[in-house]
Amino acid sequence: MRVLVVEDERRLAAALQRGLEAEGFVVDVALDGVTGLRQAGRAPYDVIVLDIMLPGLNGYRVCSMLRAAGNDAGILMLTAKDGEWDEAEALDTGADDFLSKPFSFMVLVARLRALARRLGSRPPQVLRLGDLAIDVSARTCTRASGTIHLTAREFAVLEQLALRAGQVVSKRDILDHVWDRNYDGDPNVVEVHVSALRRKIDTPFGRTAVQTVRGVGYRLAVDGG
Repeated sequence: MRVLVVEDERRLAAALQRGLEAEGFVVDVALDGVTGLRQAGRAPYDVIVLDIMLPGLNGYRVCSMLRAAGNDAGILMLTAKDGEWDEAEALDTGADDFLSKPFSFMVLVARLRALARRLGSRPPQVLRLGDLAIDVSARTCTRASGTIHLTAREFAVLEQLALRAGQVVSKRDILDHVWDRNYDGDPNVVEVHVSALRRKIDTPFGRTAVQTVRGVGYRLAVDGG
């Protein structure tokens, strides 16, 4: 697991690096918020240990800017002792977990491993299928660097297909995830939205990403068609 420690207390940062490396982690250290933000954007970290009180940019700003940029690394924020406001703001800005100072190193390691396990099954923020990119967080879709304008429902249908690219997704499954489970309208509404998707993400580009498997459902090509 690759970890970035963003902590301005040099002795603590060095101790965390030594301890985590002894536990088998690959560890990088940044001593201020600006450097931490830059490093987090350059390398694919699994987890970021992020202090709140940092020079340059505080931990809240670093966390919110990473999330705004689509960075989906797990973030464990180090908060003040008994700092309920710190803990609440940490979660509100996008952190996945927090730990109050002073803390047990064993607890930190256990939290990092639990966080990595929990996030291991989380889908990536941007789903890429060839030159088709679906940004789950920003709710945007691009093909060959051009923005494709989708309605909220069209995007939701595309997201369900993209999350299981290469697999057949039944009409009923799409209805259950995109429409209310109690929806009792015409199930052909799925076909209408799939047709709209084809007109927007396939036809103008000469592609066939959205495929119909007759009698079963729909499939999105893993290579983007």
